[in-house]
Amino acid sequence: MTATDFDAERAYEDDRFAPVELFDSDRMRVACGYFEPGQFIPVHAPSSDVVVHVRSGSGIVRDGDDDHRVEAGDIVVVEADAERGVKADADSRLEALLVVAPPPTDAEHEVVDERLRAGEFDP
Repeated sequence: MTATDFDAERAYEDDRFAPVELFDSDRMRVACGYFEPGQFIPVHAPSSDVVVHVRSGSGIVRDGDDDHRVEAGDIVVVEADAERGVKADADSRLEALLVVAPPPTDAEHEVVDERLRAGEFDP
């Protein structure tokens, strides 16, 4: 069993959002995501479902063509193959629990790494 809390795992990075992996299997990945103001997970469309549960802060979660405003307590579920991304507001840190099933492949995540390096949220 994995048991922890956001305070124990908290980690921020200056140049990109900081995911702290809590669990990973071939069926599911669970991570805490820590975003400084304006940081993001770029829009991408892997073949996995994702649940984003916002613990604190505010921002947007992209689900296909829709941007959902989110704040503490909100939960957004995005189905597989839909474009998705997460972005903290410019004036707020964002902390969220991220559950992805099944985990994206390395090839699917290459686009995320490329867009992070380029500083691009939208494709």
